[in-house]
Amino acid sequence: MPQKITLGHKQMVAEAYKEIETIPIQEAFALVGRDDTVLVDIRDIREIRREGRIPGAFPCNRGMLE
Repeated sequence: MPQKITLGHKQMVAEAYKEIETIPIQEAFALVGRDDTVLVDIRDIREIRREGRIPGAFPCNRGMLE
């Protein structure tokens, strides 16, 4: 059965941003290690290997979240 795509990627991103909170990196690092916060690193494994892990972050690439 063919799929009927009703939303473009820009619309999908705009709707996703309504559901999430983004913060500056300085604030994110201040939250690392707190019991009430989970920092999720959505970079691809190749980026993590090239640039290094974020201490205390949960690695889960964007494709897995989608």
